[in-house]
Amino acid sequence: MNTSDWIGRTVAGWLPAGHRARVKVPEAKADAAAPKPLADKSTALRSSRERLDATLRHKEEALSPRVLRRTLTELQAIVDPSVSEVEGGKRARGVAQWYALATPAQRQDCWLLMSEQFAPDASKVKAAREQYEAAVGTPDEGVAEIRLRKALVSPRTRLLQRFAVFPEGMRFLVDLRQELLPVLKSNKRVLALEAELENLFTTWFDVAFLELRRISWDSPASLVEKLIKYEAVHDIKSWGDVKNRLDSDRRCYGFFHPRLPDEPLIFVEVAFMNDIATSISPLLDESAEAVDLSKATTAIFYSISNTQPGLKGVSFGDSLIKRVVETLRTDFPKLKTFATLSPIPGFRAWLNKNATRMLEETPEKLRAQLGRAVGFEPAGAEHVLSALEPMPTLPDKSPLRLWLQACAAHYLGKELVEARPADPVARFHLGNGARVEQINWAADPSGKGIKQSFGLMVNYLYDLRKIDRHRLGLSKGQVPVSDEVTRLYF
Repeated sequence: MNTSDWIGRTVAGWLPAGHRARVKVPEAKADAAAPKPLADKSTALRSSRERLDATLRHKEEALSPRVLRRTLTELQAIVDPSVSEVEGGKRARGVAQWYALATPAQRQDCWLLMSEQFAPDASKVKAAREQYEAAVGTPDEGVAEIRLRKALVSPRTRLLQRFAVFPEGMRFLVDLRQELLPVLKSNKRVLALEAELENLFTTWFDVAFLELRRISWDSPASLVEKLIKYEAVHDIKSWGDVKNRLDSDRRCYGFFHPRLPDEPLIFVEVAFMNDIATSISPLLDESAEAVDLSKATTAIFYSISNTQPGLKGVSFGDSLIKRVVETLRTDFPKLKTFATLSPIPGFRAWLNKNATRMLEETPEKLRAQLGRAVGFEPAGAEHVLSALEPMPTLPDKSPLRLWLQACAAHYLGKELVEARPADPVARFHLGNGARVEQINWAADPSGKGIKQSFGLMVNYLYDLRKIDRHRLGLSKGQVPVSDEVTRLYF
């Protein structure tokens, strides 16, 4: 019996009888039960140190002090300096097998140990910081800085690194963080563990270690199924739908990590046209004629989906788009325009809250026209919002239509939260150096599109010559928008 199996059996024996069946470390499941947040109790809960020193378990605690001490011993054995990385990885795998059998509350106790019992040595950090501060400006400054850096490295880092040693370890850690994120607000004691994971993932999933791969209809069925599962922008409704998106006149690219070889971390779907797309319907039309790639001048990124919630905060998107643009320019030299057809997911919710303010900013003439259109003068927010329900059928010159487009232009081009665009998709593309190019009426007539943005969609244009200029302007609070969008402002 190897070390991993021994630990797995030993620790599994600490669980209630109904949980003792041996299982492998599981892969992520989208519908897995998330741990219940310990709402309104975090300040009253005992720390791991208090519980380790105790004899009896409080009723809200999952693991007894005795089992908590045994669990800590097993975690400490993983980072034992006398064992090799390989042996440490085997021990980590055994604990991961126990974790797979644990209840959500028991897993939270494990997080608590990892967060509070593997922190940096405070006395060493204090001494190293004092030495560094005293050495600043002297020849010993570099040496003192190295000492401070070493003192700040926590045993927790080494612990998590050893979980990444065994083959399923990276999957285990990504799934662990996915479970951890929803409970941070109610259990701040595990914040350090979450921050450590994010810091490690930022390094481990750096784009230098990622492979850009094309996903096509000829890809393994298991990979195509994951594309269906993870599509987050426009739901894939059938095998015919996914075949259309992966057909010969389309492209789909994803970033892959060597430790998660069959899992796209993020993927982008691309359509080819001769003009910038103004509606999603033709792009999703399975009966549409194939595009002649030899003549296409425009690449439209119409869906970008992150697939791993456990990697939240680790940015892939900007690098993905740049790599895809480079690949497309090499394969199709006639491509000159690179743009998106993007949803505006936060617009309707924002307008529901800010309609009164936007009406106050509306020019008097347009506001009078709105009043006549809705039958109430002066028009109130509730009257206008109610009148927008049949928006796809509103005529071109309708004051309601003009007003809604002006509000969308304001939302995308002027509405900032903490100096960043309010809309999450706008924040992503504008942060990558794109500009708001045009707002498209009734571009997404689906139920989801109406619910999110009254059916409006937006094109973000990637002008490769101006990306750095746009980023600089955005850093100063100036959102880059086209003249067409500027003309929509009140």
